[in-house]
Amino acid sequence: MAAKAAPPRPVHPDIERILLEEPQLQARIKEMGRQISRDYAGRKLTLIGILRGGVVFLGDLMRAITLDCSVDFMCLSSYSGKGSTGAVRVLLDLRDSAEGRDLLVVEDIVDTGLTLHYLLDNLRTRGPRSVEVCALLDKAECRKIEVSAKYVGFKIPNEFVVGFGLDYNEKYRNLPYVGVLRSGGK
Repeated sequence: MAAKAAPPRPVHPDIERILLEEPQLQARIKEMGRQISRDYAGRKLTLIGILRGGVVFLGDLMRAITLDCSVDFMCLSSYSGKGSTGAVRVLLDLRDSAEGRDLLVVEDIVDTGLTLHYLLDNLRTRGPRSVEVCALLDKAECRKIEVSAKYVGFKIPNEFVVGFGLDYNEKYRNLPYVGVLRSGGK
């Protein structure tokens, strides 16, 4: 007997509207996994998950990649509430050496570019073979410094989004979709 699918989860009351539904997210992540698998075939790929927002995306992406790869993590901070402080702090660094490796930074969202620019400069000093970026979301109109991602899931408008790993004060990360937070959401 086949198991019944769980009923869809209701939209959280703090969400103004859903921007990206779970099926859209999963389909695009599978496409990205196929592309990454082709691009890195025969190479020693290390996925660098950026904590905490990127962990949901990383989990799904690494299952969509069909080649052997290793995983490491970094945690950086430049946000407080809904805004960037402009100062980047490394809260957790890589466990393994980056030297000679093909690094793929897996990020939940690229907006101002400040944190990612700092991170890429930092990683390039460690002697990797290559450093590229895979971002689930790209909010290009918010850029303060130019950075680009080789792999982008979705380009989104300048709205504050949560869900699928993204948070507001550590809430909403567990939502299975990406939604626009109501202005009064807390």
